[in-house]
Amino acid sequence: MRRAPLLAALLLATVSPAWAAPAAEESVHVVHDGETLNGIANRAGVSAAAIVRANGLKEPYVLKLGQKLDIPRTTKARPAKAKLPKPTAMKPSVAKPATTTKTTAAKTTAAKTAAAKETAAQTSPVPAAVANKAAADATKTAARVIEARKPDAAKPAAKPAPGNPETESYHLVQTGETLGGIAARAKVPRVLIAEANGLPPPHAVRVGQKLLIPRTRHHTVAAGDTGFSIAMQYGVPWEQVALANSLDPAKPVKVGQALLIPTLLDPPPSAKIPAPPPQILLAPPAAKPKAPRFAWPVSGPLRRGFAAGSDYHDGVDITAAKGTAVRAAAAGTVKFAGKEKEQFGNLVVLDHGDGWYTAYGFLNRITVKEGANVAAGERIGMVGSSGMAKGSELHFEVRREGKPVDPLDELPSAP
Repeated sequence: MRRAPLLAALLLATVSPAWAAPAAEESVHVVHDGETLNGIANRAGVSAAAIVRANGLKEPYVLKLGQKLDIPRTTKARPAKAKLPKPTAMKPSVAKPATTTKTTAAKTTAAKTAAAKETAAQTSPVPAAVANKAAADATKTAARVIEARKPDAAKPAAKPAPGNPETESYHLVQTGETLGGIAARAKVPRVLIAEANGLPPPHAVRVGQKLLIPRTRHHTVAAGDTGFSIAMQYGVPWEQVALANSLDPAKPVKVGQALLIPTLLDPPPSAKIPAPPPQILLAPPAAKPKAPRFAWPVSGPLRRGFAAGSDYHDGVDITAAKGTAVRAAAAGTVKFAGKEKEQFGNLVVLDHGDGWYTAYGFLNRITVKEGANVAAGERIGMVGSSGMAKGSELHFEVRREGKPVDPLDELPSAP
């Protein structure tokens, strides 16, 4: 059975903005979450003062989410073309120091220019004005060659270009960058980058810091796709996918719609608190047996148990007669009550709080509605054989923070 979260609301993610043009080319910029004036100016390649003047901003230059800023662009003037010295009369040969590459290029080009004029005057059937124009073009070409070979003393040595957050897996923080700006260019929700790198609020970054960029996936909605089936396919709660794409999670998806699938991450090792050293006790107290968190939803033999690895099975299948009442394993709120056509047929999902969820599939009939509060032991449906059931049975799952847990670890020893 395909591994897929059955829960509709577990984690939240910020929306990854879509850019109309690269930051270095856009003339109008829409302010996104976490951006600052200096960060926008740095990525646009203009000064912050120029943006302030262009938009009439007042101190302390606080930007608003969604605010449109005009990005002033200027056209750099081309460098003046170098002129060749006029030819002088021939003089007796005297000893001269070694010529430079630029002098040799100028002399060679000048000689070619004179030869071109002479050849055009003697052999070309076209008018002399055309020949003179060709010689002038050759002179201009020589000037451009000399100009290109001049060292530019005014320009500092080029610095290595920073990485491109849109494709890199790790990003080295540059001067003026913020987490919001890096997330916007990487097209990855800021909260995911913060979680992947263990950044505490207010999620500040420092120059030279190496950030892990969690890559996301993309999905194009096909005929027959639903939010629930997409969430199951990628193992990400549908509400989180909807939030990452600015969609209403209650509305159906449209065929051909391109969706960004956010990435779920475990806390990085740097964010985990190391366990304290073990204490040596002379007389350790006897461990109390763990109280079961949930009750059995129905009585009957197990047809298939929980399994991990390549032959995974995220829950247990309990055999029972068709129409047997299926009861809530604990008090909770109905988060989903409806038909899941790919695997589980008629399905109910309960939210028990503190990240715990239970799911009940293969039902013959559902007897609760979404949003309803149910008590422990209250009937939520009846055993059936819908979906991919192998007979009259109940598929039962327990999940913690979206991850499957062996139900037998949270249930009493016998139904």
